[in-house]
Amino acid sequence: MSDDLETKFGKIGSKPGNKIALINARLIDPESGRDELGGLVIKKGKIADLGPQLKLNAPDGHKVIDCGGNILCPGLIDMLVNTGEPGFEHRETLATSSRAAAAGGVTTIICTPETEPVIDDIALVDFVERRARDTAIVHVHPMAAATRGLKGKEMTEIGLLKDAGAVAFTNGTSSISSSRVMRRMLAYAKDFDALIVHNTEDPELANSGVMNEGEVSSRLGLPGITATAEVIMLARDIEMVALTGGRYHAAQLSTSASLDIIRNAKARELPVSCGVSINHLTLNENDIGSYRTFFKIRPPLRPEEDRMAMVEGLESGVIDIIVSSHNPKDADVKRRPFAEAEDGAIGLETLLPAALRLYHGGHIQLPTLLRAMTSNPAKLLNLPCGRLKKGAPADLIIVDLDTPWVVNPDKLQSKSKNTPFDESQLQGRVLRTLIDGNTVHALTD
Repeated sequence: MSDDLETKFGKIGSKPGNKIALINARLIDPESGRDELGGLVIKKGKIADLGPQLKLNAPDGHKVIDCGGNILCPGLIDMLVNTGEPGFEHRETLATSSRAAAAGGVTTIICTPETEPVIDDIALVDFVERRARDTAIVHVHPMAAATRGLKGKEMTEIGLLKDAGAVAFTNGTSSISSSRVMRRMLAYAKDFDALIVHNTEDPELANSGVMNEGEVSSRLGLPGITATAEVIMLARDIEMVALTGGRYHAAQLSTSASLDIIRNAKARELPVSCGVSINHLTLNENDIGSYRTFFKIRPPLRPEEDRMAMVEGLESGVIDIIVSSHNPKDADVKRRPFAEAEDGAIGLETLLPAALRLYHGGHIQLPTLLRAMTSNPAKLLNLPCGRLKKGAPADLIIVDLDTPWVVNPDKLQSKSKNTPFDESQLQGRVLRTLIDGNTVHALTD
């Protein structure tokens, strides 16, 4: 990008006032289907007006930002982020994860309860919200633990935790094995219209596996995780939803058989939704190559046929959400033999550029891609953002779809550097990120 970009866009972190006009933009709003040349006006942190009439004409008295014909759309909402804080600040903090989010165009992050201590009471929900207000530059909302200590045995106080600010409930990467607990939790959550987000992996079948079970794992001599482990847990959960009527979201799907289960559940009009990580949309098990531990994630990378099934599922609407599955790990736990390395990869800053691979490759239309990271998660979590609409929060991003760049982990904002896109060539970058109309990121190189 040109060196005068910051001059053009204004000082990073500046608060230009209550009245801003963004002109000469391609407005894309996935919720309404809007895709047109125009502009947008911000007043007091909210969208005051938008449309083609503002393409080149800013109202008097407004600070003007020329978008240069680039995309102007809602900021992204990432539903699956491990921020590390509290307890694992050496890997990531709310401050560093929020800076990575802003650089990647993510204006709202939903953090998991896999911290130390686990976020399973109202004091810890309050702690995360207060720390985020003090240190984060994007919006942060916590998910609370579905069970005490994430042990899968005793439910948490869903009603109290929701009142305290928890936007959903999850057991993190630990699946709930007990059907009795899952049934009671879904039934209880229904009374509070609470969303249960679940990792679908049968721990008995997954056992000590470290990658997808198949020809590649056999060739590498590594214990595999069968796709059936995901399918069995998901099928059980769907029947629990049918029994209770509770709202349910499968956190990350990775197999084509799982898509069939979700498709059938939606045909039955059950209150279910599902997500997929950007890793499972753009990578496959062959990327592990010669035991590359940055590709060791959960669920494991699957064969190319499953990756393409995920892409088709997203395009057809069976898959609702794309997440980064941001899970920072330090070098001590990743620079190990593959079987001993911990699962996890960072992804906040590369979420959108990696997703644009699918757009540039002609696999998915841009509005469909953006919908899965803006209006769909906003609706699922009952958030006011994720849309270009009068009165909505001015959480916005300006995106250049065509800028080529190479991922350099040393230049990423995350404290940990375990990215599977290390040295990857990507196309498309976020030029500017605004939160409530204030600039929190502007690309300068």
